[in-house]
Amino acid sequence: QVQLQESGPGLVAPSQTLSLTCTVSGASITTKMYYWGWIRQPPGKGLEWIGAFPWNGSPYSSPSLKSRTSISRDTSKNQFTLRLSSVTPEDTGVYYCARHYGPPALSTTPVRSPDWGQGTQVTVSS
Repeated sequence: QVQLQESGPGLVAPSQTLSLTCTVSGASITTKMYYWGWIRQPPGKGLEWIGAFPWNGSPYSSPSLKSRTSISRDTSKNQFTLRLSSVTPEDTGVYYCARHYGPPALSTTPVRSPDWGQGTQVTVSS
């Protein structure tokens, strides 16, 4: 059974870069046909995709966040990382990492599944 765990600072100052790491166990991030991604939920709002990458290719991001988003992977550690630059208080929310079979449509609302991490609260504030 795959398990995902987010880690990173819970408080980020405005204009700084938010950095989160997802550590995966029970499955390899190079397993064929699986995509790995980041999702967030601002307070009082719905879930939204931030970006994802396939087991064998390059990451891609939601158009609304693309200019500020960087997703990378470390296959030796079975981890992947999100960096979101120039954050504002509107980037506050719970951030999840997730596994998805096949390419997720980033314009659609993510559907919770057992293949998500438990989520980590990130607050942008001075």
